[in-house]
Amino acid sequence: MVEKIKYDYLIVGSGLFGATFAYRVRQKGKTCLVIDKRSHLGGNVYCENIEGINVHKYGAHIFHTNSKEVWDFVNNIVPFNRYTNSPLANYKGELYNLPFNMNTFSRMWPDVHTPAEAKKLLDDQKAEAVAALGGREPQNLEEQALTLVGKDIFTKLIKEYTEKQWGRDCRELPAFIIKRLPVRMVYDNNYFDDRYQGIPIGGYNKLIDGLLEGVDCKTEVDFFHSDYREWRRYAAKLVYTGPVDQYFDYCLGHLNWRTVCFETRVEDMPNYQGNAVVNYTSHKEPYTRVIEHKHFEMFGQEVYDCPKTVISEEYSTEYKEGMEPYYPVNDERNNRLAEAYRQMAEKEPDVIFGGRLGQYKYFDMAPIIEQVMALTM
Repeated sequence: MVEKIKYDYLIVGSGLFGATFAYRVRQKGKTCLVIDKRSHLGGNVYCENIEGINVHKYGAHIFHTNSKEVWDFVNNIVPFNRYTNSPLANYKGELYNLPFNMNTFSRMWPDVHTPAEAKKLLDDQKAEAVAALGGREPQNLEEQALTLVGKDIFTKLIKEYTEKQWGRDCRELPAFIIKRLPVRMVYDNNYFDDRYQGIPIGGYNKLIDGLLEGVDCKTEVDFFHSDYREWRRYAAKLVYTGPVDQYFDYCLGHLNWRTVCFETRVEDMPNYQGNAVVNYTSHKEPYTRVIEHKHFEMFGQEVYDCPKTVISEEYSTEYKEGMEPYYPVNDERNNRLAEAYRQMAEKEPDVIFGGRLGQYKYFDMAPIIEQVMALTM
């Protein structure tokens, strides 16, 4: 006997897309069941508390947006703090501010002090790269980057870091991966241009808990290895935030991903690197960056009131089955395959494919919330 439909929506995945969708439709009187294969809710924004510090278990997440509507929405769930993302780059012990700005340039070229001086030096190096192409368009990432920022910035801050990220030489990567590189002729280390940014006070679990308050949730449930795959028994509609190719049983082939692994440890000191995020841009270090989690939520004396700190070394690697997929590989083959799967998804009228896995696109957090708002108006 088929069980009677109990919910309006079965939501596969409790990350930001699934949790926001559940909150929004529940406000409209709809019912939801959220399932997640992990042992916790929150997807990749989940935080693990270690030594009183909220550790971003799946990598640094900084919320930023220009939308007052989105900013007000999340702050109505949990207030956000004043964290401003100002990462550093470490190249063989030399420290540079990111994004590329006057602080970066004056460190890179000690005789450069004014925007005009920095612009001239950049323009000269870019012109040299363009001349080397002999009138043709850039054919790979290295050629593209050289035309955008010149050889000095490319060599120290882009080349080896990008090769660690993608596991390939820059000359083997397509040019379109770097369409633009932000260059700012001001002494401003704020990475984002957005009007609003911050971290939930108390960590991202507070945000997820608020979004899912009152919603039926089940963890350690794999959609593909349980009777929930027969979702029509449970709900009238499905919200699916897993890999789109897996939903269709890889009938057109597997999409490729890059993934990241973390080595997290407690350091018996209050302050390890003085910044939340430091990118390591040479091959000297195998990891791409080091995250010191306390700096997302502790400022000033608070840093030293907490006697220990937690850091995570981040390693980029090729995705293998059983790992967590992180970043779509946006080359021609994967873009064509993803579009074919999206066309199949459009023929599923009772299924919403959401998030970076369900759409095979990388999204920051605020655009995910904007998508859900549009879907649940």
